[in-house]
Amino acid sequence: MKKLAIAAVVLLLAGCSSPAAKVAGHVVSCSTIESAPISNPIELNCLDGTTGAAINSLKGPLIINVWGSWCGPCKQEIPIVRSFYKKAQGKVALVGVDVEEASIKAGQSFVENNGITWPNLYDSNGSSRAYFGMGVPVTWFISADGKVAYKHIGVLKNEIELITLTSQYLGVKL
Repeated sequence: MKKLAIAAVVLLLAGCSSPAAKVAGHVVSCSTIESAPISNPIELNCLDGTTGAAINSLKGPLIINVWGSWCGPCKQEIPIVRSFYKKAQGKVALVGVDVEEASIKAGQSFVENNGITWPNLYDSNGSSRAYFGMGVPVTWFISADGKVAYKHIGVLKNEIELITLTSQYLGVKL
């Protein structure tokens, strides 16, 4: 009986807790994304509807986070990436790539509702599959010479992991 009472109190207190504060984001122009001219570019538009960049020509040091608004694990790691981005600005660039979306509006809403404030490319037709493969979330680490230094498949567990991978594969200390 005592265990039942304790469980009831815990449930009552949990039900009264306030929801996590929503952090507002905004769709950012892709004009700051640095790329180099290459043959056979895989061109993606920007999530803001303007011209984006060739995903296979981006210059580093850069982290590319591939996501979709429909992806639960992607939403789970956004607070980690958001906190990392605050520390990394000016040291390493961050670009998101929205894939397999029902509409550009769904991606834009995801950005606005999840506190994303870095540029995001939009793959409207699956053309990035040739470069990224299938599945999300995936986080790519692009070295200064534009080569893929590392590909992290799956959810980033915490910010320390992202900081460690950035240091290990891009040589950037935060």
